[in-house]
Amino acid sequence: MSAALSFDAVKAGYRGRMALDGVTAEFARGAVTGLVGPNGAGKTTLLRAALGIVPLSGGAVRIDGRVIAEWSREALARTIAYLPQGADAHWPLAARKLAALGRLPHRAAFASLSASDEKAIDDALGRCDALAFADRRIDELSSGERARVLLARALATQSPILLADEPAAHLDPSHQLRLMELLREEAGRGATVVVTLHDLALASRYCDSVMVLDRGRLVRAGAPQDALSAAVLHDVFGVEAWNASLAGPPPIVPWRRL
Repeated sequence: MSAALSFDAVKAGYRGRMALDGVTAEFARGAVTGLVGPNGAGKTTLLRAALGIVPLSGGAVRIDGRVIAEWSREALARTIAYLPQGADAHWPLAARKLAALGRLPHRAAFASLSASDEKAIDDALGRCDALAFADRRIDELSSGERARVLLARALATQSPILLADEPAAHLDPSHQLRLMELLREEAGRGATVVVTLHDLALASRYCDSVMVLDRGRLVRAGAPQDALSAAVLHDVFGVEAWNASLAGPPPIVPWRRL
């Protein structure tokens, strides 16, 4: 069976600057893949290329074996849910209505929400611990609360592929852990989950595999302990890590700058 999402020697950039330089990668169904790397490594560009937002200058992106150009925008919206980096909202709109936008790909234009839509929205808000403020306006919520509603919007889409760009950025430690549990739950139902992270401890604990990008190139991919080796941490991130374990595989914690 082909990978749900694959990149074949993909090149892409902005105004002459190469952001992805020949990236070849496969993202499996039923797994959480973490994308890590320094700022400007190409992580966000990779996600945007998967959506067809960034034009390619070389290579191909395939979803279920078909190149992006073969997909209609409507079918792509039902297949991939996307939570952008720094996604924010300051509109005078109830949180539940914002989460309901995740159901748009499943509805005809101007159609009312169906019973299945309502259930998907409630389930997503509940899983994100956001039901308590679902009726409050987005512009009255904290940044962390807004981040949880935006995650609920993505989950409400119930797509087989979920791309999340730095979703842990505005969350407190408890909700960062809940976020990663949610991503694992999505993988557990068979979804392909790709998440960019700067927190290597979260990546090493919750991701099935990790891909390390640096200056637009994929420099290492594999199980977290292999991809985030001491050599990679030194060469790519310029840090040493402290390994500690309470149970299960030891998380990787950047300990000091080199």
